[in-house]
Amino acid sequence: MQRPIVLITMGDPTGVGPEVIVKSVDHPAVRERLRPLVIGDTRRLQKAVQLTGVKLAVRTVRRPEDALFAPGAIDCLDLDLVPSDLPFGQLSAIGGEAAYRFIEKAVQVAQSGFAGAICTAPLNKEALHAAGHRYPGHTEMLAHLSGTPEVSMLLVAPRLRVIHVTTHIGLLDAVARIEPGLVERTIRRGNDLLVRAGIAAPRIAVCGINPHAGEGGLFGRGEEAGKIAPAVAACVDGGLDVQGPLPADTLFFRATRGDFDLIVAMYHDQGHGPVKVLGLEAGVNVTVGLPFVRTSVDHGTAFDIAGTGRADAGSMVAALELAADYSPKPGAA
Repeated sequence: MQRPIVLITMGDPTGVGPEVIVKSVDHPAVRERLRPLVIGDTRRLQKAVQLTGVKLAVRTVRRPEDALFAPGAIDCLDLDLVPSDLPFGQLSAIGGEAAYRFIEKAVQVAQSGFAGAICTAPLNKEALHAAGHRYPGHTEMLAHLSGTPEVSMLLVAPRLRVIHVTTHIGLLDAVARIEPGLVERTIRRGNDLLVRAGIAAPRIAVCGINPHAGEGGLFGRGEEAGKIAPAVAACVDGGLDVQGPLPADTLFFRATRGDFDLIVAMYHDQGHGPVKVLGLEAGVNVTVGLPFVRTSVDHGTAFDIAGTGRADAGSMVAALELAADYSPKPGAA
């Protein structure tokens, strides 16, 4: 069976994206599991090769079909958007515009059927906004560009997977938005992804919103009973292995102990905090519900070290491996 093709978007070219890309593509485990095609800028990748000292030749392609995936080389679909003198480590609208165009092109290529997965290097939201693209982040941009009405964010760290019902909105707005249909759809998206990844019957635990999951109505205004419990019941009735709502303060520990395959968090910080404690350098962000697989590093552009060659590629390696795991398998029945 052929290795899946994974598109890698360069992210903001002034950040650490180019460096972690060349380091990760040079990693033996990555080459063994997938065929990488970078959507970005050839000259920027060549600079990254020089900065990091990796032994890779950078090869420009004008069409995805021209990629050779040859050993010792990295193919780049060059959009020619980055001036050669654009400095590393400095926020700019040029970097934000390039990051947007890399994503836009990757979505087009993935939706053409050429590749089943996109792995994204980090972009900078301020630079993105300076270029006129008003998205909270990659997740919302990918949903818009692919015409997907609703997606979920899943974070993966060592011993822990967390899918979020809400993400980039304020806490009061998040509580208002949570309702049984959204909770149920989030649970099912997470279950379906893990089944595709080879977990036949994922064990899923759902967080409450309030301390102690409301303590039977003692805390909060009945959110657990009204917003979460009906979704859990519907999933259980549908044959899924789901428990909840459960107290979040102990649930993440139980998951790392091996009690559950997936945690469903209600809002951004409830899910992000435990994941980043466990694996900031090796965490992976997965967008669930798109017409293609999307994974990402779980760190930012790191302007403070961009251009030094010191960026750690562990998260990008993990993101690429996960993209390969979740990708449709070429030649599979």
